[in-house]
Parts: sequence; C-alpha cells; structure tokens
Amino acid sequence: MKNFTFFVLAMVGSLVTVHGQTPLMTDGRMMPGKIFGNGIFYGHDSWKNYWEGTLKRDNQNIGTLTTQSITYMGAYGINDKISIIAMVPYVWTKASGGTLSGMQGVQDLTVAAKYNFFKKDYEHSGLKFFALGSFSTPLTDYNKDLLPMSIGLGTTNLAARLTASYSYKSWYANASGAYTCRSNTSLDRPAYYTNGQLYSTNMVRMYDLFDFILRAGYEKENWHAEVYYTQQNTLGGGDIRRQDMPFISNQMNSSKVGALVMWGVPNVKNLALRAWGTYTVDGRNVGQSFSIMTGLMYHLDFSKD
Repeated sequence: MKNFTFFVLAMVGSLVTVHGQTPLMTDGRMMPGKIFGNGIFYGHDSWKNYWEGTLKRDNQNIGTLTTQSITYMGAYGINDKISIIAMVPYVWTKASGGTLSGMQGVQDLTVAAKYNFFKKDYEHSGLKFFALGSFSTPLTDYNKDLLPMSIGLGTTNLAARLTASYSYKSWYANASGAYTCRSNTSLDRPAYYTNGQLYSTNMVRMYDLFDFILRAGYEKENWHAEVYYTQQNTLGGGDIRRQDMPFISNQMNSSKVGALVMWGVPNVKNLALRAWGTYTVDGRNVGQSFSIMTGLMYHLDFSKD
C-alpha cells in the first residue's frame, strides 16, 4: 500500500490552491478510513500590477502588496469513501508604499466533506468521480471594507463541487468545477457607491462564484508532481473606478497557472512535504500575483485502535 502520508498531503493541501475562502478539493484521491492528517502551511502572495476592470496598470500609492498566511489544515477519513476536511488561516497584509496600514487576524473557518460516489478500475487505468460540499464563515469581525489591505471579504459561503479523475499507470488528469453561493455582507458605514449607483444602506450584495480547474501529473510511491490551470469568475458586480480603491462587490475574475510537488520525507515515518506556486496570467479587478505555499503534514492512524 502507498504511504498514507502521500494521501493525506494530496487531500488536504488542495484546499488553498485558489481562493482562500473556497476549498478546492480537486484531486482524485480519498483519505484512507480512520486516518487523520494535519499540518501547518505557510503562504506568500505578492503583486505590483493589477487589472482595473480590464485595464492593466500599477498603483504607486501602495507599491507592492504582500499577503502572508499561516494555515492549519486537517482531514479525517470516516471510511474509504467519505472524508471530512477543515482549515483555518491567520492572514496578514502589508504594502511597500503609501500610507495604508496592513491588517492581520484569523480569517475564515472552512469545513468540507468529500464523497467518492463512483470508482472503476481497469487493467492499467482507473476512473473516479467525486462530490464535495463545503461551508465557510468568518471567525472574527475583521475589516473587509479596505481592499486590498483587508484579509478577507467577510461572506458566509456554501459550495458544491464535482470532480472527475482519470489515471493511466503513473499518469493522471483531473477536471473539477464548483459553484459557490455567497451571503451578503455589511459595512461600517450607512451608504456606499459602486457600479455607477449610490446605495443608502450598509448591506452589500455579494455575487456568487464559479470556478473550474484542470490538473495533470505524474506520481510514484513517495513523490508526486503536477501542473494545473484554474479559472474563477464572479457572476456579477462592477469594476474598480478609475483611480479608486477596489470595492468588496467588484467582479473579481482570474486565470492562473501553477505547479506543485509532494514528497514523503525519507526516514521520517508519517511526515511529508508539499510545495506549490501559482501565477495569475489574466484577470479583472485582481492583482497579477505570484503565490507560493509550502508546509509539512503528519498523519495519525486510528485504524488499529
């Protein structure tokens, strides 16, 4: 049997590949039954150029924006078909120029369940389908009305995802798509202006999201490498006004490419390393960011208790 740590890392690390508030459980694996994996990951994201609507530009008032995070993640296999996953990040932001102060704090709790509802093995290949549901909500009352310095958007989210995975010998390819319903959110002011209209309320309509991701990779007993492409679209919202700050309900779309590696640490039982990087190649009202994340996972086997 393959090293349990490999499954743990592949399963849990997928949570933070794209949007921090939306779990991306897009791989073709399940957590083995009665196995609990947990670990700490460090993330670093920075950008100088961004898209103001579709216009690409820079902003010398903030220089380079850097967002860092420390995320605790855990996953437990109820059995070989159902897994439960949870994560919570601590996030802090900083700008290299201008007068805006960075923010920091605990962001959102995410809890997800993944179900392998179809599995068919052939002589040298296999086909699997997965369904995933997730829930996320803020854990603290952070300020979401000072983008891009804010650590989150302050919405409560429900997401549904379908994933298909095909493998041939040591090669595999996955396709995954999700729809995320987002709650409205409130501001600490009685009115706001966006998308050419003044609203005399502190409640802001937040539009739903759709995302998909394509992955292809190669794996062996104790290591794994893959490349991926992901697209996220906000289903409504206006653009950043010229020379203005972003607004929380702006349409935020992005296309990203990335690569990752996973490696079981030699001579250290139950410990594995994961590292990946993502680059934004196109977008709307988002920064052209380069992100990296790395961390260690350790598993506990309760199947023998």
